[in-house]
Amino acid sequence: MKPLVGIVLLGVSLWAQAPPPPTIESLTTELNAARKKLIDWGGLNVYGSDDTEIPAPKAGENRVVFIGDSLTANWGKGKTPFFPGKPYFNRGIPLQTTPQMLVRFRQDVIGLNPKVVVIEGGFNDVGMVMGPGSEGTISDALHSMIDLAKAHGIKVVIASLPPVCDCYNTQTRIRPVGKLAAINGTLRDIVAETGSVYLNYYSVLVDTAAGNRQMKKEMTNNGIDPNDDAYVLMAPLAEKAIADALAAK
Repeated sequence: MKPLVGIVLLGVSLWAQAPPPPTIESLTTELNAARKKLIDWGGLNVYGSDDTEIPAPKAGENRVVFIGDSLTANWGKGKTPFFPGKPYFNRGIPLQTTPQMLVRFRQDVIGLNPKVVVIEGGFNDVGMVMGPGSEGTISDALHSMIDLAKAHGIKVVIASLPPVCDCYNTQTRIRPVGKLAAINGTLRDIVAETGSVYLNYYSVLVDTAAGNRQMKKEMTNNGIDPNDDAYVLMAPLAEKAIADALAAK
């Protein structure tokens, strides 16, 4: 009887740990969010109105636009500000992929007439947030954004993908460390090929001491997104990359 009792207790334990079933309210919220994303797949409505109210740059203004996903979008929402006093514009949208950024690139970047654009993307392509993504699709979308920027006299900075960690729950299954490293290698190749500037966020976020190429636990609150402490370290890297881009011929 003891084995049977053990099996029963194990089943009860697993049942107790299982997440509660979804409610009508939670399913309705999820459905509405999916419907909204489908209607505005590229996210053109997120910053569209704000973009129209931004005046042209002043003479000598080194305007910069950051376009990206949650890594960019969350910058400034916590205790670490988003480059206070600088003519920098945050155009990040959580969970976006590079093809979606390409759709809104003309509106959210070119339309603001910056001297430099910082492009941060590919993380959600790897995570298959909007379906299968590959190095090829990321490369195609980035090359198109770079072509558009150059055609309008905008210098380009390409940011690395950040690492993830399994410190809170399993993240490396969806975004394997080897895949992220491979994409960053592809990004470096694109930078060399196009004469852009590489912004290595990965270097200050990865736990080199552990040797597992995962994000330092103290740099994230969920295993995916950088936290305030991470942004403190990332900011000077971004400033240096922007300065290098402005100085490039």
